[in-house]
Amino acid sequence: MKNILKSDKARALTYHRYPHPGKIEVVPTKPFSTPDDLSLAYSPGVAYPCQAIAETPEAVYNYTARGNTVAVISNGTAVLGLGNIGALASKPVMEGKALLFKIFAGINAFDIEVDETDATRFAAIVKAISPTVGGINLEDIKAPECFEIEESLVGHCGIPIMHDDQHGTAVIVGASLVNAAIVQGKNLDELHVVVNGAGAAATACTRLICALGVKRSNVVMCDSRGVITRSRPSLSPQKAEFATDRTDLSTMADALKDADLFLGLSVADVLTPAMLRSMAPRPIVFALANPNPEIKRDLALATREDIVFATGRSDYPNQINNVLGFPYIFRGALDSRASVINETMKMAAAHAIAALAREPVPDSVSTLYGEKLSFGPDYILPKPFDRRLLTNVSPAVARAAIETGVAAREISDFDSYARSLQSYVADTDRSLRAYLQTIG
Repeated sequence: MKNILKSDKARALTYHRYPHPGKIEVVPTKPFSTPDDLSLAYSPGVAYPCQAIAETPEAVYNYTARGNTVAVISNGTAVLGLGNIGALASKPVMEGKALLFKIFAGINAFDIEVDETDATRFAAIVKAISPTVGGINLEDIKAPECFEIEESLVGHCGIPIMHDDQHGTAVIVGASLVNAAIVQGKNLDELHVVVNGAGAAATACTRLICALGVKRSNVVMCDSRGVITRSRPSLSPQKAEFATDRTDLSTMADALKDADLFLGLSVADVLTPAMLRSMAPRPIVFALANPNPEIKRDLALATREDIVFATGRSDYPNQINNVLGFPYIFRGALDSRASVINETMKMAAAHAIAALAREPVPDSVSTLYGEKLSFGPDYILPKPFDRRLLTNVSPAVARAAIETGVAAREISDFDSYARSLQSYVADTDRSLRAYLQTIG
């Protein structure tokens, strides 16, 4: 096997193919070794829970796995780094997302690839299958269809639904900004912000950072044509939401003069050293284009020593990685039986993630990543394998769901709830140790 692993491509293909194709499987949770077991699992015993659910729909959470199951649904029209590759080719990505739900939050997840690009028909399909699961993670659906799909589903299926490319990214950007502002000694309500990109992620990120404290009047959004102004004809609703009244700005370079934050969700190499030098003292740069950021990290650090810099890449510090959010957001939403994932829940997740990064890092986490980690310019977010994410973020989300009246289940003792989540942490750690032994 080691001879096969000569390149990243070979290693990835081998990983996905052996010892069994794919990354997930179904595992029984009840005894199945005797005829009596099977009579309870299927016929005739299964009739009794069916009747109970028909009489009381909420009983589905007592007798089935719905309450701990999420569907990861995509049509493959906007797969990160790959574009519109279609439903079938997106399956490895969706299987990977399902794997992350399980290992980080103990949530059963099934990938569902829908071969439909019409937004109305796609939404109808998703709504029709929604009784199967307790939550829906929409993934890799291109704009503007993703807006229409989410709008037609959220609040209409009775379960939490989130387009992770929009809102998962927004939560992690929000957490990053809270901490970057602390590191740089700046207040959110005083930040002047330039957003480059006007797609689904950019729109959601901008909405959330404004909810966290950034003034909308201090935000300038740009697209491939330059600054989005109200005078521009035929703006989409999303672009019109963040169009500026300023008439003195035309290009991104214009907008970046004295700006505190550059938030890039666009394309590689559009942020030049000259633009970076024109920004305010102690700038914050989130260059999130993948696989190559809007400005290379080495170039950015050589240009400005006073910078806090983040990307979407795992090989650099401060990776803005959705895995820090979505497993724990859904865990809290499922456990509180929230009907939606609202803005308050997202903000609660962002603040919980940010707060965790400011705490001392356990030696076990530093050892796993091979470096001493502490809050500062190169550590504004927790690492993905920091097990405290589950016990910090999920309770914050569940509490927000209850306090905003969207939860069907009360959690009276949050300390006890947080302790109960440790079982998921233990299961994941056992799996990780087993895997490390196989490759050690």
